[in-house]
Amino acid sequence: MIVVLMGVSGSGKTTIGERLAERMRAVFADADDYHPAANKEKMAAGHPLNDEDREPWLEILNRLMRGWHDEGKSGVLACSALKQKYRVTLSLGIPSEALRFVWLDGSEELISERLAARHHEFMNPNLLQSQFQALEPPADALRIVNDRAPDEVVSSILEGLSTKI
Repeated sequence: MIVVLMGVSGSGKTTIGERLAERMRAVFADADDYHPAANKEKMAAGHPLNDEDREPWLEILNRLMRGWHDEGKSGVLACSALKQKYRVTLSLGIPSEALRFVWLDGSEELISERLAARHHEFMNPNLLQSQFQALEPPADALRIVNDRAPDEVVSSILEGLSTKI
């Protein structure tokens, strides 16, 4: 199984994703590591990415996950995947039964506090509002509110995924 942990910056994708991958005995990748330098520079300067900026990045992530699937590996990808069309690109060529989206949700206040308490290489906290505005809540994802201890959140995800299989 391949799981895409999605949500706005600060929703806990990396923290939860690393723990989830460990519990699933799966590989983990953070989508931020695959952004080209131009995207990182744009975000660091406080400018949100547009769809044109994101498309090549999403295609790279899709190839990564298709590789996992083709090799028979389970994987967890931490990726914002804010819009439905991004999730479509991420899903291309991967059987629907092999891929699950998990939306890590949280209040804007909670996520703002998290962002204020951390340093991120290129994610400017001022971009949070643009991420909430761009978010198209997925109809077909497992929605988990990330307002508890990480291990509790991971347990909730695993429980939710087991009922969808």
